[in-house]
Amino acid sequence: MDIVDKILQANDKFLGDFSPTEYSKIPRWKTAIVTCMDTRLVNLLEAAAGIKRGDVKMIKTAGNIVDKNFNDVIKSLMVCVYELQVKKVVVIGHYKCGMEKTSSESMEKHMLERGIEGDVIAEIEPLLKKWADAFCQPKQNVIDSVNNIKACKYLPADIAVCGFVIDPLTGKLTLVTDGRA
Repeated sequence: MDIVDKILQANDKFLGDFSPTEYSKIPRWKTAIVTCMDTRLVNLLEAAAGIKRGDVKMIKTAGNIVDKNFNDVIKSLMVCVYELQVKKVVVIGHYKCGMEKTSSESMEKHMLERGIEGDVIAEIEPLLKKWADAFCQPKQNVIDSVNNIKACKYLPADIAVCGFVIDPLTGKLTLVTDGRA
């Protein structure tokens, strides 16, 4: 079955069983979570952390990598903090992340294989190296992302930031850096 048909079929079934409930755009926990886009975390992370619909703002990105520059993750955090009353940021990485084996070299190779021109790749090569080659190990990456959020000049200093690593097999969360005051 085609993915579009699968989604439409699932939505029809969902709508048959669904009771609409109004939720606020303001997260109940006043928290934003930055985590990886890994498919193994879908439904696992929420259940492991006790997160329900309306509790948090969830920001997913490859490798839960956050640098302190003006980028899409920082922009999302700015909306969370300045418009949606978020007071805490939690970074959650995971073991066996695909970013551990990703490099700028492998990305460039695969881009060329998929028909992206060399001059287009050359335009982003410095940024690609800075991004793809920066990933360390999951715990260190969480620490780096937490520190980058804390040091970001676009976010206020009073935001509490902490970090965890989750095991995608067991759901066990391990506190890596405690941002509580």
